[in-house]
Amino acid sequence: MGIKISLEKCIGCSLCVRACALNAITVADKKAAIDTAKCNLCAACVEACKKYQAITITKETSSKINVNDYANVAVFIEQHGGKVAGVSFEMLGEGRKLADQLGEKLVAVLLGSGMAEAAGDLVKYGADKVVYFDSPELAMFRDDTYAALMCEFVDSDKPAILLAGATAVGRSFIPKVAARVWGGLTADCTKLDIDTERRLLLGTRPAFGGNLMATIIAPHHRPQIATVRHKVMKAAARDDGRIGDIVVKKVDASKIAERTKILDFVREVESTVNITEADIIVSGGRGMGKAENFELIRGLAEALGGAVGASRAAVDAGWIPYSHQVGQTGKTVCPKLYIACGISGSVQHMAGMQSSDYIIAINKDPAADIFQIANLGLVGDALQVLPELTRAFKERG
Repeated sequence: MGIKISLEKCIGCSLCVRACALNAITVADKKAAIDTAKCNLCAACVEACKKYQAITITKETSSKINVNDYANVAVFIEQHGGKVAGVSFEMLGEGRKLADQLGEKLVAVLLGSGMAEAAGDLVKYGADKVVYFDSPELAMFRDDTYAALMCEFVDSDKPAILLAGATAVGRSFIPKVAARVWGGLTADCTKLDIDTERRLLLGTRPAFGGNLMATIIAPHHRPQIATVRHKVMKAAARDDGRIGDIVVKKVDASKIAERTKILDFVREVESTVNITEADIIVSGGRGMGKAENFELIRGLAEALGGAVGASRAAVDAGWIPYSHQVGQTGKTVCPKLYIACGISGSVQHMAGMQSSDYIIAINKDPAADIFQIANLGLVGDALQVLPELTRAFKERG
């Protein structure tokens, strides 16, 4: 891929200079010149030079693939401890919709150990075919091994589209798969669709802290890969009448090469539900003052049957583990109710929770940014408000 200026067509008008946000273009002797070290091929200059057509960007299609050789929609099935993760049912539901739009099959790819029954159930949730890699070495996630086996699947089955959850697991190894198989990856999508005319995946994701929505295509790469945020897609419904093919692939442990070794797996003991699965989340921020005050957050969450969340400031202060962090660098959540306590509302935090159905904000600062997106705002000290809210909900049963 490269950019060129036709010296015959260029008249030195400087329109391209003004259009370039990176200051990569200069004009000397009435001819434009581009510093390719600065240029990011955004094509703003091409648009500015539309009248004279002196600037062109050429895109090279990789010789490694023929896009016409790829078909069907594949979904990576994430599992933890032998149980299929909730996000995978959302991927099956969305994958089924995309496959139907294309008139193609939906393939589920499961990596695990002793999960033959779970593999069969995936057909009931919309898969036409299940490819199950079975080995004790796959019981727990390890990115090198998972990436290698997913690449093996892509090379053999050649799916046109590959979907995975934008979880800690998906974000860890899916980019490796995309790089190795020459796939086009759109990360952290909140919406998927199909351009039926060109048969392309349209992956829409938030950009610039959620202020813009960008729709991305990968016309020259296969598979078209997308990781999708948890809780933004509708989960597939079970249909016991569905039938499909189950392909079990035994994995030779001697061929598994890992740079890491799992010493132990420690499950976090938590009295509330996981924030990614919760319909109600009570989150605390810097305004909670100290770690001990998070007991007020936990008390309200337990009274509501919800989960405990936190801002990055609270996590960085060591008041609560990272697993509770909501935001761009934490988890993206979409509960029915989100209660933000002592959270000012940074762009990064709001990007992770602003799609909640209903948002209640409690903050002493009436000018806090969180009030801009809250459905209900309460100006007050969260340390005083939370005990009263908890008591009231407990009395109501």
